[in-house]
Amino acid sequence: MLSLSHLHKTYSGPAQRAILQDVSLELVPGDFIAIVGDSGCGKSTLLNLIAGLDLPDSGSVRLQNREITALDDNTRTRIRRRDIGFVFQAFLLLPYLTVLDNAALTLKLNGITHREAQHKAQAALSAVGLSELIHRFPGTLSGGESQRVAVARALAHEPKLVLADEPTGNLDTESADVVLQLLRDRVKAQRSIGILVTHSSDAAATADRIYRLHRGTLHAA
Repeated sequence: MLSLSHLHKTYSGPAQRAILQDVSLELVPGDFIAIVGDSGCGKSTLLNLIAGLDLPDSGSVRLQNREITALDDNTRTRIRRRDIGFVFQAFLLLPYLTVLDNAALTLKLNGITHREAQHKAQAALSAVGLSELIHRFPGTLSGGESQRVAVARALAHEPKLVLADEPTGNLDTESADVVLQLLRDRVKAQRSIGILVTHSSDAAATADRIYRLHRGTLHAA
């Protein structure tokens, strides 16, 4: 289970402002939700807090009964590698690695043997329909293909939590539909928790529930 409890985050500077105010949320395995809101409303900040990339001013994030906000940097890094999968708008594939090696990257970082990592990565790529492209390099792929590789990479190690930050922002409508359906299907099949951050109402509509982040507070849309 993922539990966010009374998260507050304020950015200091010439114009100090509250980014998040008293944000609470509870999700269970199999949940696939969308968070929508205007640019600059704090959606990416919220994802960073959930992933332990940043810490709140107050409040807590618990994943699988571990309070991420109370852990040191090294422990949070290990949890991100083991329990969290990321899908980014910009794909963030390594251009000098093949599709297969990109998909296997997180597995290898987790200490999985080369042979097992490649086996699991091939299975993930097959699930997203890219079995025939495993020896290609990212520079030869379309945007839709690149994002499907990113989905395979995020899910190959069967994470407990999948965070997708504007994953369809660089895709045409047809490719976006394919990627969203793949992401949803894999989250459901693996009984992960999926959080989709998006500006797109069409993308948000694929989620079980939609939440809106507005003026630092999170509400069911």
